[in-house]
Amino acid sequence: MRLTAPVRHTVPLQREPAPRPLYRRLPLRQVLCLAPLVAVAVWVVQHRALIGSGARQMLTADPWWLLTAVATTGLGWVAVSFARQGTVLERLPARRLFATQFAAGAANHVLPSGIGASAVNIRFMTGCGLPAARSSAALALYFLAEAVTRIVLLLVLLAAFPEALRVGPLLPERTAGLVVWAAVAGAVVLVAGLLLIRRVRRVIRDFLRTALADARSLHLRPSRALALWGGSLAFPLLQASGLVAVALALELDVWPPHVMLAYLAASAVAAVVPSPGGIGSVDAALVIALVAAGAPVEAATSTVLAYRFITLWLPLVPGALVLGALVRSKIL
Repeated sequence: MRLTAPVRHTVPLQREPAPRPLYRRLPLRQVLCLAPLVAVAVWVVQHRALIGSGARQMLTADPWWLLTAVATTGLGWVAVSFARQGTVLERLPARRLFATQFAAGAANHVLPSGIGASAVNIRFMTGCGLPAARSSAALALYFLAEAVTRIVLLLVLLAAFPEALRVGPLLPERTAGLVVWAAVAGAVVLVAGLLLIRRVRRVIRDFLRTALADARSLHLRPSRALALWGGSLAFPLLQASGLVAVALALELDVWPPHVMLAYLAASAVAAVVPSPGGIGSVDAALVIALVAAGAPVEAATSTVLAYRFITLWLPLVPGALVLGALVRSKIL
C-alpha cells in the first residue's frame, strides 16, 4: 500500500496595503471648493478701502439708475452665454452654461488677462464632451469675435463723435506716438519669436487648422453665427450701458454716447495691461477716458468706483459660491 504525504493547505499571507500618496489622501475637491472663497476673502481684505469708497458713493445716487446698471450687468452674462454657445456646434446645457459664466467672473479676478475665466470655460466644455483642441479653438473664436465687435463699435462711435475724447491735454507731447510704436514693436518681436521655434510653429499650425475648420462649420449654421456675433456685440453694449446708468445716477455731466465711447476706449486700452479682473488698469483707464470726455476728475472717479462696485465687487462673493458649487458637483 502506497502512502501519500498529507496535503498541506497554506494560507496566503495578506499583504498590508501600500500607503496611499499624500495627494490622494487629501480631500482635493473640498479644497478646490473652498479655494475661490479664500481667494475672494484675501482680495476683499486687500481692496477694502476701494470697496468702501464705492459703497459710499452709491448711497447718494439715484437707486433706479443703479438698478438699471445691475440689470445690464446680469444681462451681460446672458449675452456671454449666447456668445459661448455660438462657438461650438454641440448644444450646451443652458443653465449650466449661464452658471459657468457667472462663476467665471469670480475666477477671472484671481488670475490676470482672463486666464481664470478661460480655464473655467475650457473645463466646462471638456466636461460636456468636447475635445481639448476644440475647446481651445472655441475659446479663441470667442476672443476674436469679442475683439472685432469692440473695435467696430469703437470706430463707429469715434466716427460719429470725433470730438468726444480730448486726450491731448492729458498726455505729454509725443506720448501717443511712442505708445503706438512700442505696441507695434512688442507685437512684432512676439510673433517673430513664436515663428522661429519649430515646435511652437507646429502647434500653432495645428491649432489654426482646427479653429478655421470649426469657424467654417459654425458659420454654416445661422443660429450659431447669430448667437456668436449677437452675443459678442451685446456684451460691450450692455457693459457700456451700465456705465451710462451709473453716470446718470450720479448726475455726471457727460452726454451718454460720450460715456459709451469712453468705456469702449478704456476697455481697449486696459486689455493691454494684464491684471486680475482688470483691477487698477480698467479703473485708471475709465477715469482717464471720462475726464477726456469732459467730466471733472472727482466726479469721474466717483462714477468709476460705483460702476466697479456693481460690476466687480457686488457679484464677487456669489460668483465664488457658484464656482465652488460647480466644482463640488463635478461640472467643472
